Amino acid sequence: MARNRRLENLFAKDGRALIVAMDHSLTMGPLKGLEHPSELIRQVIAGGADAILTSYGTARQFAHELAHVGLIVRADGGATSMAKTFGAGALVLGIEQALRVDADAVAVCAFPGAEHEEASLKHLAAMIDAAHQWNVGVMAEMVPGGFAGGAEFRTAESIALGARVGAEMGADLIKCPYAPDFERVTQTCAVPVVILGGAKRGGEEAMLAEIKRALDQGAVGVAIGRNIWQAADPQAMTRAVAAIVHAGADVETALKILKT
Repeated sequence: MARNRRLENLFAKDGRALIVAMDHSLTMGPLKGLEHPSELIRQVIAGGADAILTSYGTARQFAHELAHVGLIVRADGGATSMAKTFGAGALVLGIEQALRVDADAVAVCAFPGAEHEEASLKHLAAMIDAAHQWNVGVMAEMVPGGFAGGAEFRTAESIALGARVGAEMGADLIKCPYAPDFERVTQTCAVPVVILGGAKRGGEEAMLAEIKRALDQGAVGVAIGRNIWQAADPQAMTRAVAAIVHAGADVETALKILKT
């Protein structure tokens, strides 16, 4: 796949990517673990993050800390966690703003199968058109059924459909949930796929095992937030994930890295 120079900044030399997602405060406010972005950015970069996904405001305020890591800025939002209902969201960032903070890519969600599917796909299409005029990459976060979607939307079949739609629309990178039989997703999607981390989990072993399975089944990396920056030691957790993503470590080895 052809990628421009900006997109290359998101990947290590092995073609894989460990993206730390720090865009949650755009809708959820000062979550535990995101109180002090400057220190967190330092920790995850030291742990081996290849890129950071964050908001325009954080990218502006912490440009110095972000200078030597790939940068993805969240382009959509439009509602906070206090909203009683969630729709398709809205584009809250223009490509000009992304360029002002030297972003390598922008991120936009789309929700195949959800009530507001069409509107979310229109947002994605508009951002792909605008971004590609300036050679800025687009990471399409394809979430079948939306974030509140039931189990019927978390199958490999549904996720593969969403990923393929994002690729067909012109996205450069797909972020999506993981499901068993993930080869169905990666083998039918012509652009790289990374899995999202989702809500904070109780056990590190299960998360690390899922990452390992996804990589073995064709994913090129991860875009993980809460399971890194809500960990007891975000830097150590980043190192553990990096060992799986870039060194092919097994889960047992990653857990040892986490505890050292």
